[in-house]
Amino acid sequence: MDKTDFKAYGFSREILAALDKLGYETTTEVQEQVLPYAIEGRDLIVKAQTGSGKTAAFAIPICERIVLEQKKPQVLVLTPTRELAVQVREDFADIGRYNRIRVAAIYGQQPMYIQKSQLRQRVHVIVATPGRLLDHLQQGNVSFDEIKYLVIDEADEMLNMGFIDQVEAILNEIPFNRITMLFSATMPDAIEQICHQYMRDPKRIEVASQNPTTARIEQFYYTVEEHDKFDLLNLILNTMQPELSLVFCHTREKVDQLVQRMKAKRYRCRGLHGGMEQRDRLSIMQSFKNGNFPLLIATDVAARGIDIEELSLVINYDIPFDKEKYVHRIGRTGRIDNKGTAITFVSAGEFKMLQEIEQYVGYEIAEKALPSAEDPILVSALPDDRLTARSSSKRDRRGQLNKEVTKIRINAGRKKNMRPGDILGALTNIECVSASDIGIIDVQDYYSYVDILANKGSLVLEALQDMPIKGKKVSVKKLD
Repeated sequence: MDKTDFKAYGFSREILAALDKLGYETTTEVQEQVLPYAIEGRDLIVKAQTGSGKTAAFAIPICERIVLEQKKPQVLVLTPTRELAVQVREDFADIGRYNRIRVAAIYGQQPMYIQKSQLRQRVHVIVATPGRLLDHLQQGNVSFDEIKYLVIDEADEMLNMGFIDQVEAILNEIPFNRITMLFSATMPDAIEQICHQYMRDPKRIEVASQNPTTARIEQFYYTVEEHDKFDLLNLILNTMQPELSLVFCHTREKVDQLVQRMKAKRYRCRGLHGGMEQRDRLSIMQSFKNGNFPLLIATDVAARGIDIEELSLVINYDIPFDKEKYVHRIGRTGRIDNKGTAITFVSAGEFKMLQEIEQYVGYEIAEKALPSAEDPILVSALPDDRLTARSSSKRDRRGQLNKEVTKIRINAGRKKNMRPGDILGALTNIECVSASDIGIIDVQDYYSYVDILANKGSLVLEALQDMPIKGKKVSVKKLD
């Protein structure tokens, strides 16, 4: 199917401006099939692989329909993991940036009081894992009364993780007069039952990738014993010279050990695993996306929620015990129409696991002879320290959008009777600043936070040094 320019769908100027900054030009296959029915307001059952561009397929038309003035949440997106929840929140926030759409991510291992404070504000979209969302629902922290759109993302993974009962409990609390979209890579019977029970005359869409995994991702394995893995990893990285690469280990202890060994070799790398604080994990993930370091070593906590088009290499330092995790791991490369490479290290006692993976994916994974540092084909003409001393920082797509946004904090909030309208009125009195240059205004008890768009942050900061808001002198600080 031919790709379509997003302008052809009649989206608003604000949505098109955000898509342009994000690098969206024409639709992917899943977007081509989903967008017409999503715009029409149909319930949808979509069978599509991860990495196909499905988040934008539902986020773009939903952002177009959100009523900004409405206080209660209008959109609920359920995801199986907090990493995916954060990723989807970022996508919604970026696409709806110029529409001032506010998005909250609700997931475990973050303090309830922080999320409760978020939910007290005007929030248009909630992206949540089922368990934590149920906690807030039971405590009366969230209302589903005005939910108009429900999206169940990666439904089969929620089933695999045992969340399906929680999903049904949430579904029973949402008004039936809603639009429901379900996305899943597979359609087990339990998922089909949910579709039958909770959806109204859904349109079924199955997206067969024109570039299947076997075409997008070169997959092979090396037979290597544990004590030789480290040297092999170094040889691969030094010869292939990937811009961004992701290495998977079984345990957090193995991640920490490998990170220390790689740093001793002067590699610029970081580790990621479930033993870290959530804020640290999110910070490391964003830094990796920005290209601030080229090598991430992680447990399977990173197998979902990483969406980086420039990630060209995945290495299974430890072969996954779960055959489904193999698919999730290698799916971090070869995103959408890009190509990638996935290499698996297999020791003598792990061939049974390799065979189970091959049976699951339906094809044989090729074995390659171990490379040699003396092989002229593998000798790179690039400097040996490219991975250890790369000075440039490669930004992900949202970097183009974010660099035009300045976040500021004003030392006045609800306790001083400050309202969003007061701040908007003051800022639009600044010469050369219009309402379209002001993003989300978040008024809390003692402070207010404002997004200044269109590279006008410095102008606003300078003006506010001498200008009162609501007749009161305020101090203003730029946030990083």
